Amino acid sequence: MLTDHRTTVVAIVAAVTCLGLTSCTAASAQDDATPSTSGSSGPPRAADGVLPDHTSAYDTDLPGIAKLDPELRKAVQQAETAMKNDGINMQVTTGWRSKKYQEELLDKAIRKYGSKKKALEYVAEPDASHHVTGHAVDIGPTDADDWLSRHGNRYGLCQTLSNEIWHFELVTKPGEDCPPMTDPTKS
Repeated sequence: MLTDHRTTVVAIVAAVTCLGLTSCTAASAQDDATPSTSGSSGPPRAADGVLPDHTSAYDTDLPGIAKLDPELRKAVQQAETAMKNDGINMQVTTGWRSKKYQEELLDKAIRKYGSKKKALEYVAEPDASHHVTGHAVDIGPTDADDWLSRHGNRYGLCQTLSNEIWHFELVTKPGEDCPPMTDPTKS
């Protein structure tokens, strides 16, 4: 009788596992069938520049890194290596973005702040965003932002927006001073 009970339990576990794997496989296949191009409907994806957590400037297989201006990407890679030598881990939280991704960020900001005017203090329109052109990166965590604010000009990298400590662009020659930041709250 004990053997029959074990056989039944094993059979039930096998059936549940099989059903679980089948539904996971079906869901995965459905996800894979969804187009991941910037023109597709649905939320922005990797093809739009969405980056996973802990993305390195060296992760050039990701469109958000690969589509950065090559000089900017090189400068960020050099800064990341220098930071690592100083014991600081850096990540690119966002780099290049599609217009679709930028538009979604602006729409979310409008909902959050209640008006387009207020939202534009934090998120640029797609045609004005330096992320869409591949000429801006957002860096994290805060200790990496601090390091880059103090040493980024060695690589030509400067914080360009006074209200975003994480936003950097290649706006000076390596070793020169950074220009004054823009204050998007005063437009």
